[in-house]
Amino acid sequence: MSEAAPGFPDAAEFGTPERAQIAESVRALIDTLMRNDNAAPGTLIGAAQIVDQVTASLGGDRRAEGAGYRPRSHGDYLPRSPVVGDASPLSPRLDWEVVDRRVFATGRFGAAYEGPPGYVHGGMVALAFDEVLGIVNIANDNPGMTATLKIRYRRPTPLFTDVRFEAWVEQVEGRRIHSLAELWAGDTLCAEADGLFIQPRPEVAAQYFGTDPATGSG
Repeated sequence: MSEAAPGFPDAAEFGTPERAQIAESVRALIDTLMRNDNAAPGTLIGAAQIVDQVTASLGGDRRAEGAGYRPRSHGDYLPRSPVVGDASPLSPRLDWEVVDRRVFATGRFGAAYEGPPGYVHGGMVALAFDEVLGIVNIANDNPGMTATLKIRYRRPTPLFTDVRFEAWVEQVEGRRIHSLAELWAGDTLCAEADGLFIQPRPEVAAQYFGTDPATGSG
């Protein structure tokens, strides 16, 4: 926690290797729980008690307190992202990079993200698209808030399979950003996304986030 700004964690201090390690362990716990359909009741209760002990060692159940932080920039948010955050056990951990102003994200979805048997929930696909499109907008210096997001599901997205997203900014008109993305599993196009984003005026960004999204400053 930064002493200069209590309550505002620096991205580097929050997204540490140690935090990433425990997040990965919790992901494995979630996946194991979702895939284990024959554990004895006593085993489940014993495991729950151990998890409760670990939770207590980290400060207890603090869900009623809210997030407990205010992000100052996109960099503060990314470690916590439910899609790409290496510090979030909710994240399937999509690794991403920017190449020629396009974003490429790769990874796989585990049992926690199942919709139809054996396939990724369509809502999770939409969430991942929204995140990847948001990243590509920022990578092109056009941060914006989602106005509309249209998903075309071409094929079911398989679980436990390497997939890749590709996203790019199609057009910018004033504060309106039009961005597109695709989701592939091997040579199969699983889904496409068409997003319209609006760059908020500074006073609106300050109202919602306390920051100007273009600069990350308050």
